[in-house]
Amino acid sequence: MDRKKSNVGSDEEYIRLKLPNKKNNEMFAIADRLMGGSRINVICADGKSRLARIPGRMKRKQRVRAGDLVIIKPWDIQNNKADIIFRYRQTQSRILSRRKLLPEEIDVF
Repeated sequence: MDRKKSNVGSDEEYIRLKLPNKKNNEMFAIADRLMGGSRINVICADGKSRLARIPGRMKRKQRVRAGDLVIIKPWDIQNNKADIIFRYRQTQSRILSRRKLLPEEIDVF
């Protein structure tokens, strides 16, 4: 069997990454420290520090550690709390940083 080679140039990267949806009030954040009980303190793109909850579906499949880049959604009722929507791997964080997609406040990669 012959396999077809793609016509994608080797000089550009085509990687699809999930980005925060501004309409749903999602934003980038950096995991600061683990608090225990599926909770983690995060520093958000708007400069605030929030207590974020790690949902069970994420807790079972992947581990969120201090220093990870995540997408959070602040609660409507209490703005100082949030839910973690997505966690980026280290290589994905570096790609976002190189493409200048991260805000200046949390761009530590």
